Amino acid sequence: MSNKKLKVLLIVEQCNPEWASVPLEGYNYFRGINNLVDATLVTHIRNKPALEKHPEFKKIFYIEERKLSKQYYKLVEKITAKGRVNWPLYNALSYPIYEEFNQQVYQKFKGKILNGDYDIVHGITPIMPRYPFKVVSVCQQTPFILGPVNGGIPFPPGFQETARQEFAQFNFLRAVGRALIPGYVETYKKADKVLAGSTYTLNLLKKLFAIPDTRIELFYENGIAQEFLMSVKPPKEEGSHINLLFVGRLVPYKCADVVIESIGKLDQAMQSKIRLTIVGDGSERNNLENRVQELNLAERVSFAGWVNQSETLDYYRKADIFCFPSIREFGGAVVIEAMACGLPCIVANNGGIGEYVNEETGFKIEPISREYLTQELTTKIKMLVEDDKLRESMSAKAIERAKEFEWENKARKIAEIYEKMLGEKGVRTSA
Repeated sequence: MSNKKLKVLLIVEQCNPEWASVPLEGYNYFRGINNLVDATLVTHIRNKPALEKHPEFKKIFYIEERKLSKQYYKLVEKITAKGRVNWPLYNALSYPIYEEFNQQVYQKFKGKILNGDYDIVHGITPIMPRYPFKVVSVCQQTPFILGPVNGGIPFPPGFQETARQEFAQFNFLRAVGRALIPGYVETYKKADKVLAGSTYTLNLLKKLFAIPDTRIELFYENGIAQEFLMSVKPPKEEGSHINLLFVGRLVPYKCADVVIESIGKLDQAMQSKIRLTIVGDGSERNNLENRVQELNLAERVSFAGWVNQSETLDYYRKADIFCFPSIREFGGAVVIEAMACGLPCIVANNGGIGEYVNEETGFKIEPISREYLTQELTTKIKMLVEDDKLRESMSAKAIERAKEFEWENKARKIAEIYEKMLGEKGVRTSA
């Protein structure tokens, strides 16, 4: 094998170290991969102010945006963000903004790709599998890798009221998009490798596009920053409270209310041993605070509101158990963060978070109904509060499990996939 670094074109429309969720994920993938290959990043102009604070990144190409697109984006936000955000409608209406980016990437890089300037072309974001990459059409000689893409997970049958609150009736727009968006099907049909961020998404994509096993593999979407990883969680001081933690947006499907109700079901003696901190903000906060008052849990439950990531790390490190019964998580990065800080995790078994947690690191509850989820969460909390040895064992195993998700490890695995793809295609051009 040549010692020269692979030349890789990374298309990361959302790539921003200062923002949360997908833009931060996109940035972490870029940063990790960039350390291992000769990378050229193509991203949206909106990310330029944040990325320019990192002069170590030499090859970044920014895609401009028309004034009309900016005005259209403000209109989309206005239409979809009245009260709670209508995400299915937002993603559908936002397509023209992404398509402007997609077309420009194609126009500006098709010649370089056809000329063999890159060994690999990798489309990373958008992470949800709803938009195409037009450059796949000129990647006949250059392997194209897509993902990790994640999403499409339905609401559990027992949570239809929550689904309605989250505008699930608009999810038909996904199927409309697949049928109408130019190049969407071609992206999945022609990609040399598709990385799927969850088992559900992997099976969905295989079924939708008849992708053979050789062209698709499971690659969990989320990663963990090294500063989150603890070597070992310090022992608990005798007689101190057991600290429970929830971190996430306070919206219906995240089910912070289920955590509160679960604590309300514990007897007074057990309640006196615990404290719950809810980190996050959102449309449900007032309802949650009112419910805490109704259940007389004001001394047991506190709301931290929204905090930045460095402060969130402090909350993880002070906690003992992570309660996150969200019923529809694609990625669920907070669960990996919690495990990295040595927290046994109690989660709902639907989507990505049910794959992060195993019997050694916590508990997975089937989201059969809100009542079942609440009762089982109560049981699992009680079990972990009463059994110090179980809690300590799960803590140690959680840290070990989280190490697999460290961003450097994930980047290394992607670089290995690049090499394997080139070997399979019999190509090793510019390097």
